[in-house]
Amino acid sequence: MRLLVVEDDAILRRQVVAGLRAAGYVVDAAADGVDAHHLGDSSPYDAVVLDLGLPQIDGLTVLRKWRAAARDMPVLILTARDGWHEKVAGIDAGADDYLSKPFHMEELLARLRALIRRAGGHASAELACGPLTLDTRQGRVAIDGRVLTLTSHEYRVLAYLMHHRDEVVSRSDLVEHIYAQDFDRDSNTVEVFIARLRKKLPPGLIETVRGLGYRLSAPR
Repeated sequence: MRLLVVEDDAILRRQVVAGLRAAGYVVDAAADGVDAHHLGDSSPYDAVVLDLGLPQIDGLTVLRKWRAAARDMPVLILTARDGWHEKVAGIDAGADDYLSKPFHMEELLARLRALIRRAGGHASAELACGPLTLDTRQGRVAIDGRVLTLTSHEYRVLAYLMHHRDEVVSRSDLVEHIYAQDFDRDSNTVEVFIARLRKKLPPGLIETVRGLGYRLSAPR
């Protein structure tokens, strides 16, 4: 899953990015509203962490521009502890949740997991597809309770497919969501990760839809 962190405080931005990457996410970052608007408008993100007090273009304006352009990724805004008016304005502008500064990384992670789950139509923190389960809190994948060992890229591919269960996901879509913006991307590697996953998963879970991409669904 690919996230965007928008925060002008360099120390806080680095801390949040490091925490999200340690949790297994692919993360891009922006320090001002101009870069934030460009990234959010041109790249697909599974969620955005957005500070409102940004230089050049404030976060509220960036959010309104995204929503006006039909960019519907979940957005969590960061506000000052006593900034209730910012929270109201942010929600009215299209934010999905808010978190007051200072905050604990564990709470930020929990809120982002919930936003991503809800965006995919999932209510539980544990996603399931037949005998396959993925615990989004622990980053743990299991088959009938037996925990699987996956590489970080295998996990990212599987997590994205699990969040979009029963949907056809194109190879280019997977590339956009498992690599950061500055990563040297090679769409052919997706086929490698899919092949590795098929060796570790029960037959039939990952289907190739010719000319379109891949679909994860429970065998009938």
